[in-house]
Amino acid sequence: MADWLKAVVYQTVHHGCKISTAVMANVWGDLDLLLDSPSSLTVTSTARGTIKEKAGFKAAEDVVALRKAIEGIGTTEKTLVEVLTGRSNAQRQLICKAYQEAANRTLVDDLKGDTHGDFEDLLVALVTPPALFDCHEVIRAIKGPGTTEETLTEIFASRSNKQIKALSDAYLAETGRSMTHDLKSEVSGDYATTLLILAEGKRDESTNVDPAKAKADAKALYEAGEKKWGTDESKFIDILCHRSVPQLRQTLVEYKALSNKTLQESIEREMSGNLEDLLVAIVKCVKSVPAYLAERLFKSTKGVGTTESVLTRIMVGRSEMDMLDIRAEFKKLFGCSLYSTIKSETAGSYGQALLKLCGEDD
Repeated sequence: MADWLKAVVYQTVHHGCKISTAVMANVWGDLDLLLDSPSSLTVTSTARGTIKEKAGFKAAEDVVALRKAIEGIGTTEKTLVEVLTGRSNAQRQLICKAYQEAANRTLVDDLKGDTHGDFEDLLVALVTPPALFDCHEVIRAIKGPGTTEETLTEIFASRSNKQIKALSDAYLAETGRSMTHDLKSEVSGDYATTLLILAEGKRDESTNVDPAKAKADAKALYEAGEKKWGTDESKFIDILCHRSVPQLRQTLVEYKALSNKTLQESIEREMSGNLEDLLVAIVKCVKSVPAYLAERLFKSTKGVGTTESVLTRIMVGRSEMDMLDIRAEFKKLFGCSLYSTIKSETAGSYGQALLKLCGEDD
């Protein structure tokens, strides 16, 4: 059992979460249903989101409500939550435009001036276009002393080519520099090699599967790791970063048949540090991005203190994409609902806004 999981098993019962280590192992080890399940790495639709476009939406009316909430004596946080979590991101962009025209100030500036802390961060995230929000998260991860590799790993392992391309364009527009240029100066070694390939957003998107190639890749991975003294990391990096999701899923099946271990288990045995974390994240996302993000959410709410930045990033970023699937995976993995976990781990307007993004209690 992973160290973080050992540390939180005893705590989770207090919140109604009962982690089954068998379920935890099974979700990443069970490959039976893998080949037929959809992938968030290649399909990005809004069908599984909790936040939808508001019918009868009128930006001008929302602007009046927001200005009243912000400009009165004391900020009416309830109104901010209701309006901004009750509209799609596209509608929020229209609100931002109308707000600036009406107030001669940006909504972001006013939110920053009238709210603070995690609640402010969440509201600003809500009114930021998705690609720009990812861009800001990457900038935050690489600036200042030390690089937050955990954030970079989560973003680049879980985004589709299309999302990475949009993020890269937003980064260039925001900073005047290429994202890969800045990443190169902040990360190093095999971790850097892997991250930079992912940051190109050029994963093969073919839906065709070549069984012979999957067998050959599985054999190559086995011979580069379990079968030899020392590990040829470059083989793992090449295959995991370039092959299509359907092809990789077939390779995972072939690898287990060949070695009697999952590829994830082999990576965890053969590697360490940031490279291990990134390659494991890629394997998990190839299997199920929602399950990977559900696990990230759980880890962010357990242990000492809650990691609000992770909660905000995932809850805002996935609210229009696959939050329903993340909720389902969370319940399956941890035996309690995401809604009840957020309710017990957060408070105030920040917690209320997260609950709106979550949707319902499962």
